[in-house]
Formats: sequence, C-alpha cells, structure tokens
Amino acid sequence: MGKRKPETPRSKIKAALRMLFLRSRERAAALKAAGYCCERCGVKQSTAKGREVKVEVHHKDGVLNWDEIYLAVYDHMLCDPGKMEVLCKECHKKEHSG
Repeated sequence: MGKRKPETPRSKIKAALRMLFLRSRERAAALKAAGYCCERCGVKQSTAKGREVKVEVHHKDGVLNWDEIYLAVYDHMLCDPGKMEVLCKECHKKEHSG
C-alpha cells in the first residue's frame, strides 16, 4: 500500500474561509450600512437578555462555486510539497522583490 499524500480536508478550508468572511471589513461594512437591521423586515440586532436577535450577512449572488474555490486553494496555496521551497525570511523577501 502506497503512502497517502497529505491533503488538508475541504472542511478545514471552508472553516478558514468562513472565519475570514466573519472577520472581514466587507462584512462589517455591510452590517454598518444596514444599521445592524434586517433589510427585509427591519428587526434590529440586539444583545438584550431575553431578547437576543442576531442578524447575518447574506451573499445575494450566493457562493455557488465551492468546488472552484477549493481547486484554486489546492492549486495555488496548498499545492504539492514538491512545488514548495523552504526559505529564510530574507531569501523569501528577495524572491518576491526580484
């Protein structure tokens, strides 16, 4: 039986992308622009005890191309270790500046 190539599971990629979105300036700007209110019914976000209401940010166009996103991450960031090189910080800086 051959050695299995290490691969980051898609669930970890999706979780990382979700955290990126949850902490993004774009999401924060959308919440602020809407006044932290639902843009359909007008309910306002609240943390008052017993009356907690959460609002969420929805992508109008949806995120329908998860497979393409995963492939891009695998192809460009989580590629085969043979396509990676370990460098010190200075050599890495020179590689990108030169």
